[in-house]
Amino acid sequence: MKRDLVSILDMEKDIEDVISLALRLKRDRYSKRSELDGRTVGMIFEKPSTRTRISLETAITQLGGHGIYLNPNDMQMGRGETVEDTAHVLSGFLDAITYRAFSHENVLKLAKNSSIPVINALDDVEHPLQVLADYMTIAEKKGRTSNLKFSYVGDGNNMVNSLVLGCALLGMDMSVGTPEQYKPNEKFIAKAREIAKSTGAKITTTTNPKEAVADADVVYTDVWISMGEEKQKEIKEKAFKPFQVNADLVSEAKKDYIFMHCLPAHRGLEVTDEVADSINSVIFQEAENRLHSAKAAFITLLS
Repeated sequence: MKRDLVSILDMEKDIEDVISLALRLKRDRYSKRSELDGRTVGMIFEKPSTRTRISLETAITQLGGHGIYLNPNDMQMGRGETVEDTAHVLSGFLDAITYRAFSHENVLKLAKNSSIPVINALDDVEHPLQVLADYMTIAEKKGRTSNLKFSYVGDGNNMVNSLVLGCALLGMDMSVGTPEQYKPNEKFIAKAREIAKSTGAKITTTTNPKEAVADADVVYTDVWISMGEEKQKEIKEKAFKPFQVNADLVSEAKKDYIFMHCLPAHRGLEVTDEVADSINSVIFQEAENRLHSAKAAFITLLS
């Protein structure tokens, strides 16, 4: 039976195994691998990308497979063919599909109508590939993924949705600090709290950034203005100014906290250079880990 990665919840039963595999793959990065030998993966990108595209294409190559970049403007899907029909057609050609989409609904349609694994490479609701790399980085730096406080400050966006579910699965406390008008989706907070009952994680939300970061092991932020939100730039920058990750804010965290950002960063907005380039920052290690966690995801879904 085929398996998809549309939400981080699709790895509910083996997320820790996938993280461990990613760490092993990183240690053995120069070993020749063949898990995708003779297999072809289609990569549909509706949004531009640096880390996601390069990490996926490199991961496929390093596992012995072949990746095909698919721009919707070059496909019939971009000219009126339904997502459902595209799913059936691609299933006859490929062994898996990664899809970076504007709409979560379209990712769900592609997965439902494909007979091959579909991996969500970011949409407007979740970003499971990114959070796999994030938890891998935390495990690498902290030696564990439970009994930690993970603090997120900024916009209650798609990253928060995946992060809060992942923290709940791993037994990691998470505190989300956002402005009142940009709170995270309550459906995801409620689901995370439900999961947390069995893992011991504590999920909290606040509109006070210092409260969110207090005694944190991990401080995480994301851009304030996502793709397509450029018209809201002035309004959002004003609302988020108190949530900037700067020296004053991180002084509330533990001394050995790590700073994380899924990148690209808008330096001087959501984070200052002082924090992004500090000894506590792991943003480039986190970015590199997109490669190793992607390989772990491919092996898990296609084994």
